[in-house]
This record gives sequence, structure tokens and C-alpha cells, in this order.
Amino acid sequence: MSISEVIAPQLPYLRRFARALSGSQTSGDAYVVAMLEALAAEPGLFPTDVDPRVATYQTFLKVWNTVRLNHKAEASTSERLAAADRKLDAITPRARQAFLLMAVEEFSTPETALVLETDEDTVKSLVDQAASEIAEQVATNVLIIEDEPMIAIDLADLVTGLGHDVCDTARTHKEAVAAFRKHKPGLVLADIQLADGSSGLDAINEILDSFDVPVIFITAYPERLLTGSRPEPTFLVNKPFRSETVQAVISQALFFDYKAHKPDAKVASA
Repeated sequence: MSISEVIAPQLPYLRRFARALSGSQTSGDAYVVAMLEALAAEPGLFPTDVDPRVATYQTFLKVWNTVRLNHKAEASTSERLAAADRKLDAITPRARQAFLLMAVEEFSTPETALVLETDEDTVKSLVDQAASEIAEQVATNVLIIEDEPMIAIDLADLVTGLGHDVCDTARTHKEAVAAFRKHKPGLVLADIQLADGSSGLDAINEILDSFDVPVIFITAYPERLLTGSRPEPTFLVNKPFRSETVQAVISQALFFDYKAHKPDAKVASA
């Protein structure tokens, strides 16, 4: 089996990881492309003595840690990206990598140690460091768009456990837009399929027509949004979710103070 065939199944999730690290789809995808170009030039970079998923992420982080892609032109025209760059420099990079590998990509401690090419004690120390640094963020108010009452309650508990406030919970497109306009939250957690058959994607796109806000999509069908053929959400959580994953992604979204913007802010309906 060729390297490209080994890597192909990992690419949608690697792109998610890259966007979480960089804070934007454009920058994250550029690093994935850089990895693929590096492998095309030097196939020996890809380790063959570990699990293919571990090998893919290990190779990606080698490129991430050695290649500094220049997005200054984009950042200079986008307050959002400029702010993300400043915050990126403020958080220890290797600690953030370990935190995301375990909390979002769901690698075990031994697997994370292999990806980072270090030992398990170092991984634990890095994760603790990242959690401490991210916890220093300013609390915000959160709108939850979710039609399943028990899931909405679980999300509310997670949000408040992180020190944030839940300003409202909406079950339909109409309720979501009305709640957002009323409360102007600093973060939105949104399901895709809502109670009356309406679309959480449509609700978010209507909100993004007039407001800038970080959005985290929570869905049982991530593949429908990670196609690479259209604008995608930077922050995405799979259902059923782990509490650690939601907490990590909330921290990342607020860490980057992600501001949705035109023309690529909207997410096309699945």
C-alpha cells in the first residue's frame, strides 16, 4: 500500500487538527499541503514502524515544527487572524499539541508520546501545562443550539464547569436566531439537525450575516462537513462526544477568539 493510500483515511481528521492548532481553515490546510509536498519529495519522512494514524500525525507535526508558513498578508487584513497570531505565541506550542492530540483527536497517552516522540511523563506534564494556560482565558456567555434536552443539559454543565455562563438554549432555527439577537453571546455551540427539521447550519449562517462569533458545531456526521470541497467549520466535535473533547474545543475556540467573517465564514449546508 502506498503512503498516499495509508494517509488518505486520516486526512479529514488531520485537517481538523491542523485548523485547531492554527485557528483557521486556510492556515491549517496549508500545513497539511506542506506535509504532503514534503512526503512527495522525501517519502522516507513517513515512519513505517508505528500505527498509520500515529505515523500521519507524527509526520505532520515534524512539518509543523519546522516549516513557518507566511500568512502575514492575510493577517494584516484580518483582525481575527492577527489576534490569533498573538495568542498563538502566548501559549506553549508543544503543550497545545499534546492537549489537542489527547482531548480532541482522542489519542491515548502512549500514542501521544509516540506522535510527539517523547515519553509518557512528559506528555502528562505538557497536557497539565496547556490546561492551566488555557484556563486563564476570560469567561464568556454561551448559546446552546441543541434539540435533545439531555444533550443540552450535558453541554450546559460542561460550559458552566469551565466558568462560562449559558445565556439560552434553542431547539429550532427560529429560536436560535432570536436567542442570539437577544443575548449576543461570546460563543455558540450548535447541532446541525434541529427539532422542527430545520438546520443548525442555516441558523448559524443567518447569525453570521450580521454578527461575528466563534461557533463550535456538534454533530453525529462530521464527514458531511469535512469534505474539503467547501468552507468548513474550524471547530467541530463528534457525537457522541466526550466531555474532555468539548472542554478542549471550547478552550481552543476562545483561545483563538475565532471571528467568523465573509466570504468564507459561512458553512455550506450538508
